[in-house]
Order: sequence, then structure tokens, then C-alpha cells
Amino acid sequence: MSANNTYDAIVVGSGISGGWAAKELTEKGLKVLMLERGRNIEHIKDYVNANKAPWEFEHRGGRTQKMIEDYPVLKRDYTLNEANLDYWVNEKESPYVEDKPFDWFRGYHVGGRSLMWGRQSYRWHESDFEANLKDGIAVDWPIRYADLAPWYSYAEKFAGISGNRDGVPILPDGDFMPAMEMNVVEKDVSARLKSYYKGNRHMIIGRTANITVPHEGRTNCQYRNKCWLGCPFGAYFSTQSSTLPAAMKTGNLTLRPWSIVTKVLYDKDTKKAKGVEVLDAETNKTYEYNAKIIFLNASTINTAWILQNSATDIWPDGLGSSSGQLGHNLMDHHLGVGASGMVEGYEDKYMYGRRANGIYIPRYRNLDGDKRDYIRGFGYQGRADRDRWSRDIPEMNLGGDFKDALAEPGAWHMGIGGFGETLPYHENRVYLDKTKKDKWGLPVPVINAVIKDNEMKMRIDMANDAKEMLEAAGVKQVNTYTSEAVLGKGIHEMGTARMGRDPKTSVLNGWNQVWDAQNVFVTDGAAMTSAACQNPSLTYMAMTARAANYAVEQLKKGNL
Repeated sequence: MSANNTYDAIVVGSGISGGWAAKELTEKGLKVLMLERGRNIEHIKDYVNANKAPWEFEHRGGRTQKMIEDYPVLKRDYTLNEANLDYWVNEKESPYVEDKPFDWFRGYHVGGRSLMWGRQSYRWHESDFEANLKDGIAVDWPIRYADLAPWYSYAEKFAGISGNRDGVPILPDGDFMPAMEMNVVEKDVSARLKSYYKGNRHMIIGRTANITVPHEGRTNCQYRNKCWLGCPFGAYFSTQSSTLPAAMKTGNLTLRPWSIVTKVLYDKDTKKAKGVEVLDAETNKTYEYNAKIIFLNASTINTAWILQNSATDIWPDGLGSSSGQLGHNLMDHHLGVGASGMVEGYEDKYMYGRRANGIYIPRYRNLDGDKRDYIRGFGYQGRADRDRWSRDIPEMNLGGDFKDALAEPGAWHMGIGGFGETLPYHENRVYLDKTKKDKWGLPVPVINAVIKDNEMKMRIDMANDAKEMLEAAGVKQVNTYTSEAVLGKGIHEMGTARMGRDPKTSVLNGWNQVWDAQNVFVTDGAAMTSAACQNPSLTYMAMTARAANYAVEQLKKGNL
């Protein structure tokens, strides 16, 4: 093996958690190779649509019949549009099999989905880490809130999370930048909810990874709300704007795009991984890279794929499969349930800019004596805004009056949509189909995951509560909506290589090490033992920083 192919550490994947792993390991002095299966996207230079106006797109940012044909999964949601189409995976080149419907939205490029994410960033509560034990579900988390609390702070301070210290017991406060403001309607609705529910329900401004003051060489948010096109200002947290520059600054990082990691190479004599096998996505040549530490951060389903494809005669079902849990317990947040209506009395008020954020209603069900016919709970995200020029006015669809009407803002609307916790069911899983191949001749993942009775009961409350709260706040003509209960749309895949306390029932230990090869760490969504109902990315950041710190400590002690 050439010395050029040997590093102190290898990081697989360059999204939110992979970027953090690279930053932490390089800043601690390790020579790190970061492998990304897709193309490079350079900060600012490659954000080719970031400064375009809607009319500069051939189809005004919409979708064409050709796009609908070529992207049968992406078309299922808002994700399909011409503005950032090349940020999403080519579905013909990288197919997957749905045993049950699962909307898998992927980004194969440097930065991964850190370029397209919704940026809502919330800490978990102590009860979220205790819930499995309390409910007798799956296995107990091997860590508690106290283990992550200092790392939450560490991640918040570097990433730049704007928000208020709201004092909501179920939603721990963090180390925040100044918050964005709720608009006048949201402030009124929030106050009415607080009064109506006697302080037991809260509507707050979202805690978002958009900086509101200059930070780490990045310019504060300009309220353009074009985040998923890439931000030339670096105003939102992404690998490109934050962790990659920090890692590159050390001189210790080598970034290799177009590198599909096909397996972790296991040495049965040392009982450790010795490196990874890589298929060059452009040349189809195969390479091996060696390292003392490997961080798998390819995103939940692809991390499971790599481990399962790393089968040996010792573990025919893959590295980390000795417990029988590898690939199982797949989770996502279930959504597509909520309510919206009209708000009267603010016709002389408008919003400032295009705020890249909304409101959040933290979980309140099955807490403080509330007992439902399901376990766990949900939160809501939403916003209030006014109809714009694109609204339809059937009564005035011709002539000068029509044009004049479109020059004025329309009615105020308020909407909230639920994010519900999905339990970690063993039978919700990912496995390999070796009879079906992708463009590179590799087996494709099969996804079999559905929500069950607990979540279906929760969805009834998610709709009814949304209507009740909006009406209590004075919103008019409130209508609920409920879409088909399909996982994937939350884009919060979790599980498949869960943490635990016992190698017989989990894939990872409390430091995110694979029990079967303890120099392999998994700190993306695959590591999650349960899902809570909060957006998970801040937890990935904190877990990754904590695990990287531990890995370097153990390496220095000679334990890895």
C-alpha cells in the first residue's frame, strides 16, 4: 500500500455529520481523507442559481414533464424543481427498491443535504433519551442529555444557531445568536395560544442554523430565503460555509469527490478495520485507503448499505451485524398533517423581507399528566404570511382592475404542520438486493418501512389539535389536511445501526463505535436509537463532535 493511500482517519460522506467529523479530527492534528461519492461543489463559485430571479429560469423555477419522468421519487414533493435540480441524485443512475413506499430524497455531492436542509435546529430533552427505557420499546439509549449538553453548546456556537431562550421545559435552551422575529400575526397567535392554554402550549420563533450576526468569516442572513440554492453569504450552516473551510485551514484534510465507498475492510487478526475500498465513480477503478480510524457518515441508509456490503466470512450479513440489528429500526418523522386558515384585521401590515425561518410549537402531548391512546408526541412548524401576486382572483381575471389587485398583498394566512415521532420498529428495515444493480454494478438498497397504529392514532391528534389551536387564536375558516402516511418526506432518516448498551442488541456503543470493530464510528442518523419529534441534525453535530474527541483520545492512548 502506498503511503499516499494511508491516513490517520477516513471520513465517509461530506454532509452535516461528515463535515463535522472532518473538522474535529483535522483540528486535533489527524491527517484525514474525506470521501464523497458525488461531485464537488465549491462554495460561492458553484452556486450557479443563487442570485437568479424567478423570471431568469426557463420554467420560472417549476418542473417539466421530462423532469417528472426522470425523477419519479423527487416529483412526490416540493423537492422537484429546476432551480436546484442538479443538487438531487440522478434516480436512474442510483435506484432503490421500495418494498413499501418510502420517499428517499438524496443529495450525492460535496456538502450532501447540508446545502438543501431546512436548518431547524433543536436540542433533545432528557426525556427523549429515556423514552425507550420508560416505554419498554426497542433498547435504552446508552447516553443521556447530560452527555450531549456540552457538545450541543459546542455545536451551536460554531454552527451559529439563531433563536430565543424561551424557557420551554420540554425544549432545552441553547447558546443562540439573536433570534429572527415573528411577524405581527404570529406574535398575536402566539400570545393568544399562551393565554388560552394557560402557558401550557408555546409558539416560538424557529431555532435555525441561519446566522443573524457576522460569524466565523460568514455574513449574516440577508432574508432572501433562497437557502437551498447555496448561500453566497455563507449565512446558513453547510459543510461548504462552515466545517469544510475549518478543516481545510488546518492543512490536514484531503477531499476526494467521485469516490463511492463500497466496503469497510476488516482485519480479523487485529479485529479492527484497516481501511475502505473505493470505486472511482468516473473511471470505475477500485482503490484501497488505509486508516487507524474510520467515521461512517454517508447518511442513514447509505451507511447501512456500506456496513451490509462489508460482509466477511465472520459476519456474512455485514460488519456490525452480530446483533442482528444492522439495517433494522429505520425511522423518519411522519408529517403531512396540519391545518391552516385566514387571519383578519391586519390588512395594513406586511412582513419584512423573506425570512428564512418559521414558527415552532414544541411537543405537549403525553407530558405533565397528559395521557393519550398512543405514546410519544409531535411538534408543529409553520408560519403566517400574506397572499402574493400569484394568487388567483376568479372574479377579476381580466383588465386593469385585475392588475391593480395583484399589486396589493392579499389576505393573511396562518398554517401549521405536524412532525410526529415514529417508533423504532425492528421490522422497518433496509437490506441489499444483489440481483438489482446501479450504474456502477453495485447492489441497490431495499427499503421496507411503514408507520403503524401508534403513529396513526397520533396523526388524528396532529390534525384536530392544529385546528383547535388556530381557532382558539382567532384564525378563521380553518381547514385540516391529512396526506398519505408515507415515511421519507421528513428527510430525517434515522436508525439502521442503533446505539445501545449491549453488543447483543445494538450495533454501536455509547461512543458511536461499532461493537464488532471499535475503530469504526457511526455518527450520522444511522446511530439513532429513537427519533423524538424534533429535527435531528443538531444532535448529529453534537454526537459527531463528542465521538471525534473520544476517538482521538483513544488513539493517543493506543487503544485504537
